[in-house]
Amino acid sequence: MKKLCLITILFSSILFVSCSKESKDSQAVKATTETAVEINSAMLAAFAPLPKEYISETNPLTLEKIDLGRMLYYDKRLSKNHDISCNTCHNLEMYGVDNKPTSPGHKGQLGVRNSPTVYNAAGHFAQFWDGREPDVEAQAKGPILNPIEMGMPDAEYVITVLKSIPGYAQYFEKAFPGETDPITYDNVGLTIGAFERKLVTPSKWDDYLNGNKMALSNAEKEGFNAFVKAGCIACHTGALLGGTMYQKLGLVKPWPNNIDEGRISVTNAATDKFLFKVSGLRDITKTGPYLHDGSIVDLETLVAMMAEYQMGQMISESETKAIVSFLDALTGIIPADYIAEPELPASGPNTPKPDPS
Repeated sequence: MKKLCLITILFSSILFVSCSKESKDSQAVKATTETAVEINSAMLAAFAPLPKEYISETNPLTLEKIDLGRMLYYDKRLSKNHDISCNTCHNLEMYGVDNKPTSPGHKGQLGVRNSPTVYNAAGHFAQFWDGREPDVEAQAKGPILNPIEMGMPDAEYVITVLKSIPGYAQYFEKAFPGETDPITYDNVGLTIGAFERKLVTPSKWDDYLNGNKMALSNAEKEGFNAFVKAGCIACHTGALLGGTMYQKLGLVKPWPNNIDEGRISVTNAATDKFLFKVSGLRDITKTGPYLHDGSIVDLETLVAMMAEYQMGQMISESETKAIVSFLDALTGIIPADYIAEPELPASGPNTPKPDPS
């Protein structure tokens, strides 16, 4: 009996060791399988890592311009009622957006289009959803004079306000040395634009493109492959994965409930009806709601609808989730020190008071 028990115990021990070894071997095989996810290297040629800054031949970056631009970006006195700054709708601590479908402006008025992120915006080939301005310098001057955004009556009034703030004179003089009258509306655009040209958010995707093949998880790599398979790269390529072209919303079938006719309002060309600038996908998991009207709240819904209405594909739920996993890898690092809100010069005795009218 003792001999039988001993044999039983011995057999059980061998079986346990064998099962343990088999379990470890299975885990090793699983791990090997998981690390086998590969990205088609030929597809990577369509993409590029982010630059450290966006260079402009017409607006050379200097520390003085950038520092002044940062101040103006945060200064609510550039709005009629002194209650809205660039940062109000493009909050730099919130990935450059306010996470609202459309942003409330002067007197609480709502615009008709979603406020896109300013991060990496300087890399876009045009500005605004309809591409009506060529660069961030020109774009920066638009909202200040828009009656339903910041509400300033005209550029001359903006300059009157800035000249009434004594501390700004020295900053404009340093930013534009040699100019006899540096406080101009064009220079306001140049300084804010200079500041925005260094709003860059590198992510693990950049690490991967720069050679670190371990930067992406298997799920993110599978997501990239699904992204390519679904045809997303027809529009979303380059360093920003977008921002390089216009495209019709509802390319293969009409987009539901869209009343905004897009770029045709700029060009009056029938071929531009329902055309919008293709969004860059950097930080997209943080910058909802989505589309020009902020009508889509959920990113998975957006991905599935884009596949259906733009590519004519009905992708599966698993493919949708995979693509979103890849998009999450595009979430970058906010430059906390660079965007720190500066101390602004005090108003002078002649600085106009807030005007809620």
